[in-house]
Amino acid sequence: MDVLSHARDWLAQDPDPVTREELSGLIARAEGGDAAASADLASRFAGRLAFGTAGLRGELGAGPMRMNRVLVAQAAAGFAAYLSERAADGARPRVVIGYDGRRNSDVFARDSAEIFAGAGLTAILLPRLLPTPVLAFAVRHLGADAGVMVTASHNPPDDNGYKVYLGGADEGAQIVSPADREIAAHIQRVADEVRVPDLPRSDAYELAAEEVVEAYVAATAAVAPAPASAAGMRWAYTAMHGVGWETLERILARAGYPAPAVVAEQIAPDAAFPTVAFPNPEEPGAMDLAFATAAAHDAEFVLANDPDADRLAVGVPGPDGWRRLTGNEIGMLLGARAARSAEGTPGASLACSLVSSPGLGAIAERHGLDFHTTLTGFKWISRAPGIVFGFEEALGYLVNPETVRDKDGISAAVAVLGLAAEARGRGTTISGMLDELAAEIGHFASGQVSIRVDDISIIGRIMDALRQSPPSAFGGRAVTRAEDLLHPADGGPSGDILRYTLDDGSRVIVRPSGTEPKLKAYLDVRGDSPEDAAARLSALDAAVREALDRG
Repeated sequence: MDVLSHARDWLAQDPDPVTREELSGLIARAEGGDAAASADLASRFAGRLAFGTAGLRGELGAGPMRMNRVLVAQAAAGFAAYLSERAADGARPRVVIGYDGRRNSDVFARDSAEIFAGAGLTAILLPRLLPTPVLAFAVRHLGADAGVMVTASHNPPDDNGYKVYLGGADEGAQIVSPADREIAAHIQRVADEVRVPDLPRSDAYELAAEEVVEAYVAATAAVAPAPASAAGMRWAYTAMHGVGWETLERILARAGYPAPAVVAEQIAPDAAFPTVAFPNPEEPGAMDLAFATAAAHDAEFVLANDPDADRLAVGVPGPDGWRRLTGNEIGMLLGARAARSAEGTPGASLACSLVSSPGLGAIAERHGLDFHTTLTGFKWISRAPGIVFGFEEALGYLVNPETVRDKDGISAAVAVLGLAAEARGRGTTISGMLDELAAEIGHFASGQVSIRVDDISIIGRIMDALRQSPPSAFGGRAVTRAEDLLHPADGGPSGDILRYTLDDGSRVIVRPSGTEPKLKAYLDVRGDSPEDAAARLSALDAAVREALDRG
């Protein structure tokens, strides 16, 4: 089928007037000989957004390479078929659906609920837009067989996505292989054989009671009830135009923490994200308004959630102004907190992704706990045996595994508030706690080199070049071990990851981002002092940039 025929067929199935108008205009211009319109259509119909362990994620718009109601309807019907196929005889699978404040999140969620119900499943729609961790919690709390969260997390404003969780033996974790391939096959079968208007739909889905949200609030407030030293604590908070504040505000009142100074311009959900180029606390400038608010209120620290509140950023004042702590710094503080509580518990473990700081391993060793490194993503971290805490350097933390088997920026915020209050009670600060931890386990420093591209094929070319001509050194440090995790030596899960160990114990890991058009290199060093670690990291950063430029 040629592109124009494919586009006309797609148009005939599309229930959305916005994307219908968009696509019909492109078709008309392409039929009139407009080369740009033809190229645009070719891009939109070059394939389908791939359904993987992260579900679906992409730019909103018409066509199978964009996020839209046709694609979501096919995904929902395919997922329903997968759940029905694996259900016990006579069982009716239960699916809970959540959504955030991005464009079309509510529409995609209702479409999914109607299609699940039409397929004979029990579909439960959360009562309003809510953080991703509430959906992850609800899967377990409601005893559901699966969950769907409509969100693109911290992606650019024009994106949306479709995250899938499994209940039962998976305990509410995100899917892993082979479930992703099996679901994708069902979705493809639906797309090939059934037109979207012919998919059975029903409005007989349930609306979850407020009790679900209240149960999450209660469980999360219990992570770190406020001690007496929290009284008078001054802090600032931003929701980054996302959905975190309403839920966090309720938890603060329940746990007994003082209210923060909020970033008024960013506190309410706004799908346009007007004050940030990228709604990601890691991006340069994204926390500028939060730092300005903190300075104006003489705050002791800043907390920031990303738009769906599954990530947490922390800012602290310093001699040169405010700075955002790295995900590794927060992860090690929270890891030490968990390790102190779990010390002496048989089988208890700390876990992090392989690109996160090895400092967590030193913490686990110090407290006699097991330690696991996993592939990137909480679908892997959450499955670590005996996990009491897990994190990844991209501002994701799992602090409450008994209730949420995913990263949770709200429970992590409560845990950080507990640490800040503890530090306050001892006459120190969050920064002071980092210094104390370094004195115990050594001076670990981490960095990242990130290359954003417009043409995704550039990333593949760089990875291929590194595989064909592996670097023998980075700067003055020889590579003593090079590993290609596409073919892991231990037979474990594989990934498009290159890992290099250097002769001074430093580490370089290179991989494509799983959610953005970026190539990332993760750098880890350990020094004898803060100054030594910083110098080692600076030299390694320069050497890695040079190597990637050559690639």
